[in-house]
Amino acid sequence: MNGRKPHICLIALMTDFGTDDTYIGQMKGVILSIHPAANIIDLTHAVMPQHIAHGAFLLGRTIPFLPEGTITVSVVDPGVGTSRKPIAVKTDRQIFLAPDNGLLTPVLAGQGIIACSSIANPDVMLPMQSATFHGRDIFSPAAAHLAAGFPFEKLGDALDPASCVTLPLNFCRTVDNGRVIEGSVLFTDRFGNLVTTIDSPLPGNPDEWHVEAAGLPALPLSRTYGDVPEGELLAYGGSFGTIEIAVRNGNAALMTSLTENTGVRLVKTENPCRTETDRDPS
Repeated sequence: MNGRKPHICLIALMTDFGTDDTYIGQMKGVILSIHPAANIIDLTHAVMPQHIAHGAFLLGRTIPFLPEGTITVSVVDPGVGTSRKPIAVKTDRQIFLAPDNGLLTPVLAGQGIIACSSIANPDVMLPMQSATFHGRDIFSPAAAHLAAGFPFEKLGDALDPASCVTLPLNFCRTVDNGRVIEGSVLFTDRFGNLVTTIDSPLPGNPDEWHVEAAGLPALPLSRTYGDVPEGELLAYGGSFGTIEIAVRNGNAALMTSLTENTGVRLVKTENPCRTETDRDPS
């Protein structure tokens, strides 16, 4: 530990590795070998494979619930082993490590960035590195060293956060003088609920809005699953803060033809709201 005094720190892991193999166990083993006092939690290892936008969405919706001082390792890395950089971003509350491929878009788009760095110092990496498992060989040991007190500024070269890769944030658009919000299905969760890109905090009265999508009847917004009979479709504001389409005690992905990127519209049915034509709800 190079004379550094260990301190208790939370390290959060998010990947697309799944849990069928030993990849996650190897990452945790590396972390605990370097910093045995580290606390590790799993945010998820079920990000859709190579789906950077899905990972960025989940990360952005999780950040507010992580304690101050958390070090988050996010690995969804279809470009592993290429020229893309491993990077670290320090905010006024937390530290994030990830490949520079857009995964940290919600962090880079937020406020309070203190520093941004490449991860290039061999002192924070495993001596032998695979070309295809930087989650174990670079990101995990770097997180462990940071948790043990290694100075952030010695990770590598300082970077301008504006130079890092980001994804488009404008998932929706508002048309028809604010009466229609257009978005799409972003992903399907493990229950078969269709999570959309349309934010659920709405202008005006939620009872005035309904959801439209190809092949579906117009769905008024419900508050919870129990608002409709068993086996019925419903639309509601989900726990991610976006509109979701579900089936009470069923699977909306199987019942409908809606898939990732399918268009979804939120339509105001009465009392047109104030002019908000250019409002981007995302």
